[in-house]
Amino acid sequence: MFRNDSYHPDHSNCTHCGKELTAEARELKGELYCLPCHDKMGIPICGACRRPIEGRVVNALGKQWHVEHFVCAKCEKPFLGHRHYEKKGLAYCETHYNQLFGDVCYNCSHVIEGDVVSALNKAWCVNCFSCSTCNVKLTLKNKFVEFDMKPVCKKCYEKFPLELKKRLKKLSELASKTIHPKALDLNSS
Repeated sequence: MFRNDSYHPDHSNCTHCGKELTAEARELKGELYCLPCHDKMGIPICGACRRPIEGRVVNALGKQWHVEHFVCAKCEKPFLGHRHYEKKGLAYCETHYNQLFGDVCYNCSHVIEGDVVSALNKAWCVNCFSCSTCNVKLTLKNKFVEFDMKPVCKKCYEKFPLELKKRLKKLSELASKTIHPKALDLNSS
């Protein structure tokens, strides 16, 4: 079918070279091409389905992909522009990369080779775990506060406006109440 008409490929010629078309003819922008001419036109071919890509292209793993065909090697969910991690020529979502190969640093996005700092429900390289305001290196022995999902040292926290500190304290209290709700006294009326 081409332009809503049935046709035999061998009754048409390639728009580019004029050769008689075979069943491998490809359509591009309303014109028919033989496969060699089509491939020479620089149209990216999807690494998954081997079909031409005319929309958004993802360049990864040394190939080009339709956005919806670039998926995690484990769960097969499309990345759809979200971050992926590569290992041995395959792409993984963060969850499956961590499960299969180890923790990824929240700050630098590299696999953590040595010691892991687990703080704020995230994994950090020892060298990356630092105050997000002044960049002083932190350890779990340092006092720090979570602000915008990142650590802030006590010194920088003290410089925060009083109103901001009050809101952070209130948020912290609310979070601890939802994590550890008070037990109900069933004996009281």
